Order: sequence, then C-alpha cells, then structure tokens
Amino acid sequence: MYRFFGPLCGLGALEEKAMTSLTARNASLAGCSICHLLCRISEKKDSENTFCPRCGAVLHMRKPKSIGRTWALIIAAVILYIPANLFPITRITSFGVTQSDTIISGVVYFIQSGMWLIAAVIFVASVLIPIFKIIILIFLLVSIRHRSEWRPSERARLYRFIEGIGRWSMVDIFVVTILVALVQVGNAATIEAGPGAVFFAAVVIITMVASMSFDPRLIWDEKEKSYE
Repeated sequence: MYRFFGPLCGLGALEEKAMTSLTARNASLAGCSICHLLCRISEKKDSENTFCPRCGAVLHMRKPKSIGRTWALIIAAVILYIPANLFPITRITSFGVTQSDTIISGVVYFIQSGMWLIAAVIFVASVLIPIFKIIILIFLLVSIRHRSEWRPSERARLYRFIEGIGRWSMVDIFVVTILVALVQVGNAATIEAGPGAVFFAAVVIITMVASMSFDPRLIWDEKEKSYE
C-alpha cells in the first residue's frame, strides 16, 4: 500500500522506472488528430484502420510519413522563398510612372519615410518569421534523424511556438490585398499585386502545412526508449 504513493513512500527503483515508462503509446492509446479524443488503437501495424468513434477520422500512433512529408514541404518552401524576395510584391502606378517594390525594398522605403513601426512589422512578419520557422523545423527534423534526447520539453515548446506564429506571415499578403482593392483611382494611382506576392503566399501556406504534417510526438520517442 505504501509503495503506491511513489518515491516518498519507498517506491523501488525498478517500479518507479516502470511507472515512468507508462505512456499512451505503451497502453495502445492514440489521440485523434481531428477531435483530440484519446482512443484505443490496434497494435497490429498491418491490420485494418482504426477509426475515431466520435468523428470517424483514421487513428495513428504516429502520423504516417511525417518526416519525409515535412522535409519535402520545407525544401519547397526554401525554393519558393527565393523568388518571393527577388520578384516585386507590389506595382504602384502613379500618373503613368510605375514603381515595383520587393519585400526588402518596401521595408527600406518605410524606414526612409520615418515609419519605423510599419517597417518593423513587415520585416518581422515577412522576413524573420518565415526564416525562423524553416530553421526550427529543420532543426527538429535533424534532431529526430539523429535520435537526439536533448531537451525534448524545449524542442516541443519550439514547435508550439512556430506553429502559433506561422500564420502571422500572412499580414503582408493581407496588406497587399487591401491596398489593391482600395487604391484604384483611374489613371491617377493604381496598385497591383506582383508575382512576388504569389510566391510569398505559397511559402507561408507551405510552411503552415509543414508544421501541421510534422508529428511532435516523435521528439519524445527516443526519451521513452531510455526508460524501457
């Protein structure tokens, strides 16, 4: 009876280790990726699919092909990020004179105009966040590839952080969309979205999908093996 209450009541080292290693996976339980219901799942890998009793989604202990799919999306995002910064994101025509601006040139323009806050928002949302998100996802993928047990809690927090901030990169696209819709003054002034806007929107969407395809439970797998 005393041993039930853990180390303070004399729990043996072997019993404590066994209790620590009890996870949902070891108990044949899996969380539904749609409604997050914890369900019992078959341990046979080649058996028929197990479905969530609440929403009907297919249940998996780990997301199938999560690593390969995330790598493919990250590589695509890196490739598209180059034209997203090289091609103009907006074309402004005023009295017959057309000016094209990339993301960086737009930031420089706002800095030179004294609008530091707008420049900072655009730089953080359109430059720092996509790069930071790509770097963190690559770091997580590499750490899993090398079966690292280094600070799984911190790596899990990094994943939750980039998953939360990734959508804010769409701020630049929203601004361009609003400007295109509002600034249409005949031949006096017009604003059009450039090809860079399309590439940048693709980068944001692909990185969001990449973070969703990544399975953060893989971070803990090697740590759990050390308790077995």
